[in-house]
Amino acid sequence: MSRWRPPPEHSTPIITRAGFERLRVELDELWRVRRPEVVRALSEAAAEGDRSENAEYQYRKKQLGEIDRRVRYLSKRLEKLQVVDQAPSDPSAIYFGAWIELEREETGELVRYRIVGPDEIDAASGQISIDSPLVRAALKKRVDDAFEAPLPTGAARFLVVSVTYPT
Repeated sequence: MSRWRPPPEHSTPIITRAGFERLRVELDELWRVRRPEVVRALSEAAAEGDRSENAEYQYRKKQLGEIDRRVRYLSKRLEKLQVVDQAPSDPSAIYFGAWIELEREETGELVRYRIVGPDEIDAASGQISIDSPLVRAALKKRVDDAFEAPLPTGAARFLVVSVTYPT
């Protein structure tokens, strides 16, 4: 097995203010708290002797690599991100940051999503990426507009029920 990883798909470099702050806090936590703890535990495990059979040493070494990889990613990503914390000039249309309520035409099911950057998605709380096929199809639509979106289960038709922006 090789360590080579294919480059990730390019994602839209925008984020909400809250998402940006969460990433900054995560970076600070990793760099100032977690990494020093792991380095200390790693040096203690290394002092125990034979490293090839020392499970604690192997685990801490892997953990340190994971932390360093995430720190490197966050450091580079935070520099590129553009914080969008104001409503668009046309708040009746769907743009970044909007809470949208959609009705699936086939089933009548109502779904509610917030459009956020790819670094802050959380499906459990209804936050979906601006890069998702559903959002790409919904952009610039208004209340009572219908559109079709390609979903993993096949194409689906939606009707825009409401568009709101956080204040």
